[in-house]
Amino acid sequence: MNRQSPRPVTEETDEEVRQLHAEGLSRNEIARRLQRSGRTVSVIAQRLGLSFDRAATEEATRARMADLAERRAILAEALQDDAERLTEQMWEPAKIYNFGGKDNTYEDRDVPEPPADAKRALMATAAQAIDRSLKLVPPETDQQGLAAVDAWLRGMMGD
Repeated sequence: MNRQSPRPVTEETDEEVRQLHAEGLSRNEIARRLQRSGRTVSVIAQRLGLSFDRAATEEATRARMADLAERRAILAEALQDDAERLTEQMWEPAKIYNFGGKDNTYEDRDVPEPPADAKRALMATAAQAIDRSLKLVPPETDQQGLAAVDAWLRGMMGD
């Protein structure tokens, strides 16, 4: 029988168990992530004074979910800001340029606002940012407003 000797439990292992426990993971999930047995994780947790009490785990999970919701809200707000900056660019002065010709020359020109193809690209990118923002933090009560935004996005994208 070819049996491997068990991997030693190190201070690094203890710290990994402590961190994953603090994130609200269950004993079995910690064991899977660390590729250890559930029994090993239980022994480490007991030695570290950690418990896999369901109430504590549920509380940690709720806290983690609240943290993630806050991060999604911050990202959604940033995407809204991006969309606003992109749509403003459609009406601001721009520089158009071209490379080409037999001598591969560069030519540019300032224009009062971007050409139509650049406006289409700006609008499509802004629409994507708004769409992603709405998926991260969907409006909870404004179903009519959501339908209007969805219709606007579809119109901008040509769907």
